[in-house]
Amino acid sequence: MKQGIHPAYKKVIVRCACGNEFESGSVKDELRVEICSECHPFFTGKQKFVSAAGRVDKFNKKYGLK
Repeated sequence: MKQGIHPAYKKVIVRCACGNEFESGSVKDELRVEICSECHPFFTGKQKFVSAAGRVDKFNKKYGLK
């Protein structure tokens, strides 16, 4: 890498809105995020599954299919 043109990459503490903190690397001094792996529904298992079956059944009923 060319010397003197790249920002300094350092370890920083990332703070989430839920209160979770973890260490990562960045060129910024501090990182704040709205959602992290501790509070995101995909990782917590509280994910809502949207069922498209109701929409398909409604379409089939409307147009007389099946």
